[in-house]
Parts: sequence; structure tokens; C-alpha cells
Amino acid sequence: MSAGVDPPVCVLGLGLIGGSVLRAAVAAGRTAFGYNRSDGAVRAARGDGFDASTDLAAVLDRAAAASALIVIAVPMPAVDAVLAAIAEHAPDCPLTDVVSVKGAITAAVQAHDLSRRFVGGHPMAGTAESGWEASFAELFADAAWVVETHPGVDPEVWTQVARLAVLCGAVVVPAQAREHDLAVARVSHLPHVLAEALASAGANGGDLALGLAAGSFRDGTRVAGSAPELVRAMCEANSTALVHALDETLDALTQARSALADRSSVADLVTAGHQARQRYERFERWDISGITPGSPDWVNRMLAAGRSGGVLRKI
Repeated sequence: MSAGVDPPVCVLGLGLIGGSVLRAAVAAGRTAFGYNRSDGAVRAARGDGFDASTDLAAVLDRAAAASALIVIAVPMPAVDAVLAAIAEHAPDCPLTDVVSVKGAITAAVQAHDLSRRFVGGHPMAGTAESGWEASFAELFADAAWVVETHPGVDPEVWTQVARLAVLCGAVVVPAQAREHDLAVARVSHLPHVLAEALASAGANGGDLALGLAAGSFRDGTRVAGSAPELVRAMCEANSTALVHALDETLDALTQARSALADRSSVADLVTAGHQARQRYERFERWDISGITPGSPDWVNRMLAAGRSGGVLRKI
């Protein structure tokens, strides 16, 4: 994976995720440079020794000249403007993203006629902090990084995106955009909504409740410390899938409330939840091998492997 084999990486957005991509790529020896709208983030990145600029047009012109792999790492509300700039300055560059929803991104990319060279991505990693200062090269270590896989996808660009994910320390999970959005609604976006509700419930108990709060409250509300605008952006962009997950969860909570009121019991919910947690703790990934991008039926084989827990650790 030397810089002579793989193209340079151009990261648009230097927050927690984008900044960590830039740090990880450079740490692994890859040529990489970045853009951020905020001058403060760019000054901080430069102060840490990274190549960064606030001039989006200049950065994209540089990416076009080098055929760089462009990584969109801005919040969903800013994606359209960034895509418009890419369409103007670097329409032929391979393109990916690290945004937490795939359906909305795919639609936006199609609207700007950039689908031919686009392969969506989403690293399942993060913290409750945000901004360049919160980023670090090891963020993606052994994290799942979804690489969008669908009929007609360019195998060359797919490989470039997958190689970047592995370079950053992640394992690649092949998945379709819709499948990804349904899954992350349950394991990423719903936890944010529940954490906000739990934090509010605790605060409504007043200072005594907050003074008594310990590990279960702390852990259950950790992601409520995330910047509200970022939480809104990812949840609202995946509203259809999130509503379905919320409805299912509300049904479970309603049944638990009824059982508690009628029989003073939460046995059904607690038992089901404990069993689900045990299943999560026992879950083991397995390594995908023997599937070459571009080979006959490679997309369907990759998708089947991803659905059953398979990951790619090398490309």
C-alpha cells in the first residue's frame, strides 16, 4: 500500500472522522491532504504538521491533477455544496464518503451526476467529542468500515475505497446502501435517541437524581454528549429507517410498562435484552477470502459474506 501504488487521499472536512482519516492515512505513509471550511481547524491541522487548506476549489483542483481519492467527511447538510464543487473541479476523481447514512448520500451523488466514480463508505467508529482536536489516527483500529457494494459498482474504485479503510486500521464490511441504513438505524441512530431521552429523564429528577447517577446512567447517556447538530443531521437523514426502529422499541417499552403495572414485572424485557446482549458479546467476525473485485458474481458473493458477518482485513 505505498503512495506509489495507491492515489493520494483528499479529505473534505476535518472533524472527528475526517480528521482521523487524514491522520491515519498519513501515519500509514499515504500522501494525504485536506480541506475544512473553518480556518481554526485548518490552522490546528497545519500546526500538527498536516497539509490542509480552507480553499475548496484549490484543494479539488489539486485532487483532480493527482487523480486523488476524494473522501467526503462533512455533515449531511453540507454535502450538497461540496458535491457541487466536486462536480465543477474534480468530476473524474474516485469518490467516497464517511457519512453515517448511505441512501441520502447516494441520492445526492446521483443528483450531481457523480455516481460513476462513487463508492459510499461508513466507518463505525467515533466518540462523543467533535472537531479536529478530537481526531486521532487510531480511531478506526479494528472498527467495521462499510463499503457500499451493489451491481454496477466500479471494482477499481471499490478496491481503492476498501484499501483506504484497511490502511486506516479498519475491517471492510460489504453492504448495500439500504441494508446499511436499516442496520445503523438500530445500532447507531436509535441509541442516540434513547440516550437523549434517558439523559432528559435523569435531569427531570432534579439534583438528587443526578447526584445519585452512577455507571449505568453514565454509560447509557454517553452519546448524548455529542454535538446536537451532528446527532440531528445523521438521525434526520435516516428518518424512515429510524422511525421503524423507534416503533419497534416503543412497542417493547409499552409491553414492559403494561407488565410492570399489571404484574410488577419486567421479566420479559430483561430476559430478552440480556439474551440479545449475550448474542452481541459472542458475535465473531470471520475473514472473507477468495473473492476478487471485478470477477464473475463478485458483488453478490461479497454481499452474502457481509450479511453473515464476513469482513475483509486485506485487499
